[in-house]
Amino acid sequence: MKGKMRAALLCLVCVVLGTGSAVAGPTGNHFTNGGEGIKVATVGPPGFYYRLYNFFYHTDTLAGGDGKKLPADLDVFVYAQVHRPIWVTNIKILGGDWLPNVVIPVVYTDFKAGGLSDSRVSLGDCVVEPIAISWHGEQWDAVIGLMAWVPIGYYDPRRPAGAGKGYWTGQFDAGGTYYPDKAKTWSISWLGRYETHAKQRGHDVRYGDDFHFEWGIGKALPASVGIGPLKGFEVGVVGYAQFQVTDDRGKDVAWDDVHDRVFAVGPEIRFAIPSWKTLVELRTNIEFGAVDRTEGVMTSLNITRAF
Repeated sequence: MKGKMRAALLCLVCVVLGTGSAVAGPTGNHFTNGGEGIKVATVGPPGFYYRLYNFFYHTDTLAGGDGKKLPADLDVFVYAQVHRPIWVTNIKILGGDWLPNVVIPVVYTDFKAGGLSDSRVSLGDCVVEPIAISWHGEQWDAVIGLMAWVPIGYYDPRRPAGAGKGYWTGQFDAGGTYYPDKAKTWSISWLGRYETHAKQRGHDVRYGDDFHFEWGIGKALPASVGIGPLKGFEVGVVGYAQFQVTDDRGKDVAWDDVHDRVFAVGPEIRFAIPSWKTLVELRTNIEFGAVDRTEGVMTSLNITRAF
């Protein structure tokens, strides 16, 4: 998962080797940016939640190490359906709510580049997050988390549409939401993530660490705004940024040493369906400023049900 899929880029390395331009290497990050936005660092009160992410990503652009677009003849579409049961417990740790959760992605990828193509549905690498804690103040929320990406997804270096990456990743998250007004009609939120990766299965490659973050600025519309059962509308601007912060390592690293990065920004709208105890979020992030990776458009439709 993620904008620039691991397997797609393994093939793209071969495609662009003969162009005379800077060669783009694979990205290592596991987490898919664009899945959160307004109130990205806010967690609900104790209870059980089922969060369903629907990611739609398309790209036909590959940027080299100098940020210039490469003639890679690329067309990649990814749809990921990601299941995330979350249990916000009444157990207090450091004064906050403990919320263990897991993430299970199922991914469809349609990949075409330089005459090569692959298309398949496969299980992605899954997440276990045993340590996650959320806090709430009068005009603020905060959250931290420690998770492990378990490489049980479909991984085959000969199949560029496979969703697995073939290595473990450890990830630490921390962020907060601030409400400038006491009525909490405005929100400003930020959540940062740091990933460190183990060696890839079958290759002497260990991808560099990644730092990335998502942010959102939201405004709640008046309570009188509603459409039938749809209530609690919020609108806002969201975005993300991703940076590789250490070098790729290993004797099988055959690409340049440029650190990849990308930025994105876009709109979000969300609303509640109180009778169903459901929150619906729709956002689109348009990527820009890519270096050594793909640049495309990420749309996510999230549905969260409280039980």
